[in-house]
Amino acid sequence: MKEIVLDTETTGLSVKDGHRIVEIGCIELDNLIPTKKKFHYYLNPERKVSEKALEVHGYTDKFLSDKKKFVDIAEEFLDFIKGKKLVIHNAEFDLSHINNELKILGKDKIQNEIVDTLIVARNKFPSGSISLDALCKKYRIDNTKRTFHTAIIDCELLAKVYINLIDQKEPTLNFDNFNSDINQTSNKEVIYYKKIIKPSEGEINNHENYLKSNLKKNFF
Repeated sequence: MKEIVLDTETTGLSVKDGHRIVEIGCIELDNLIPTKKKFHYYLNPERKVSEKALEVHGYTDKFLSDKKKFVDIAEEFLDFIKGKKLVIHNAEFDLSHINNELKILGKDKIQNEIVDTLIVARNKFPSGSISLDALCKKYRIDNTKRTFHTAIIDCELLAKVYINLIDQKEPTLNFDNFNSDINQTSNKEVIYYKKIIKPSEGEINNHENYLKSNLKKNFF
């Protein structure tokens, strides 16, 4: 089953105030294992970045001025997520901005199945913080490179958090080589099993004799 972990950064909080997307990041999971496929762009929002948003992600108007606009990457983005479940932390925020960008272009809203990890985390941990940083700490996921909120790094962290949230993490899944530049995780199916060993008749008899001998010594 293929899923897309998605995150955005914006010029501000609300689309009602005309705020736009400045970064969009997606990584693909295949049966919960990160593949080499990712989608990542910085975007020219065609408006100024608010001071509060700048404090969060650090993308200046100058940095974004020569980047592609959403219209330039819209079709590629829709093709990337087509038919796949979207995994988003606080989905309401990201979807409101993505659907607003699509509305500006005269396109329909996203119809993908959505998993909001914020809701999953709230149900699992009714008390305490359920921010991405808090969940990384809870699951001992290294988030030291998250000095600013950046979409692609947040996707990498959320992928690890998501697997833990749904109690599917296997000890053999190694994310050490999983980073924003290149993903080297194998897509091969991993099969887990337990080997059952049946004792011989002689071993059973020896075990029974041992128990009889020790029971007499310890209890009689």
